[in-house]
Amino acid sequence: MRRRQLPGEPPPPTKGELKRQAHELRTLGERLIEAPDDLLAGLPLPEKLRDAIMLARRITSHGALLRQKLYVGKLMRGVDPGPIRTALETVSTAARLDTMRFRHAERWRDRLMLEEQAAIAEFIEACPGAERAVLTRLCRAAAEEYASGRPAGAGRELFRWVRERLADLAPD
Repeated sequence: MRRRQLPGEPPPPTKGELKRQAHELRTLGERLIEAPDDLLAGLPLPEKLRDAIMLARRITSHGALLRQKLYVGKLMRGVDPGPIRTALETVSTAARLDTMRFRHAERWRDRLMLEEQAAIAEFIEACPGAERAVLTRLCRAAAEEYASGRPAGAGRELFRWVRERLADLAPD
């Protein structure tokens, strides 16, 4: 039902625009349901919405969960979505950075195990505080372990050591 547009007033939203907005808020509500507890605790949400989100986390039935998500989306219409979006994007960005750091350390570990001396020299150049003797010992142990097909205890130790050295370099 559209009301009349008064002169100089912006046109009212169409039915399609209202549906798109409702769908966007429902998607935002689903992301809130999956968000960590500490993020949810830091957001200024109405008590009714917070209770609906907590209930949705406990529901295991597919149909009931779908109805609860729709209800959370309905409650989201009365909340300013700006701070919620910002908080969720911050968490998402932090997770992406952690994943990038993890993969970077994995690549270094693999290079150090396969290329040994050349990779060790590059790693020492990239991380000036790293101890060459410790790195060489860890690389040899991991390479021997990999070649013999034993479980990856030395490989994990090398990975942890590389990750700590790279974390020392990263500005947080």
